[in-house]
Amino acid sequence: MHARWKPNVTVASVVERQGKFLLVEEHTADGLRLNNPAGHLDPGESLVEACIRETREETAYCFQPSALVGVYLSRASGATRADGKSTSITYLRFAFCGELGEFLPGHRLDHGIVRTLWLSADEIRASTARHRTPALLQCIEDYLAGARYPLDMLHTDMAAEPI
Repeated sequence: MHARWKPNVTVASVVERQGKFLLVEEHTADGLRLNNPAGHLDPGESLVEACIRETREETAYCFQPSALVGVYLSRASGATRADGKSTSITYLRFAFCGELGEFLPGHRLDHGIVRTLWLSADEIRASTARHRTPALLQCIEDYLAGARYPLDMLHTDMAAEPI
């Protein structure tokens, strides 16, 4: 019997201030790349809780999501298996916009994060070769187009204990 396939669930924040967007520069297997503050959903947390945590861990800012910008499904190349076939990883990203809160001085950024930076939409569009994922730009474009979905459309049933 084959193992059940499951996508990697991730969250991302789209934070805009005075026409610029908060991004992170991070080490990846492909070198330094730009991304929205983003990361994986952990066991036992809601999507909103994951977004708050990941934004804080990657930027040292508090963040309060106010709307869902979009849901994005993408596939990335993975490692080459022993039989020579390449694998792929599927990501299901939930991107949120909201209010950036206080900066937490002295807060260590997640492993691999080099720095945070603020870029305009045009600067982001001009740097696609450095994007960790095409979802970075798509999230920004959707945000600029006014995509906002209410958080109450997301439901979390935490009745079962996390595995």
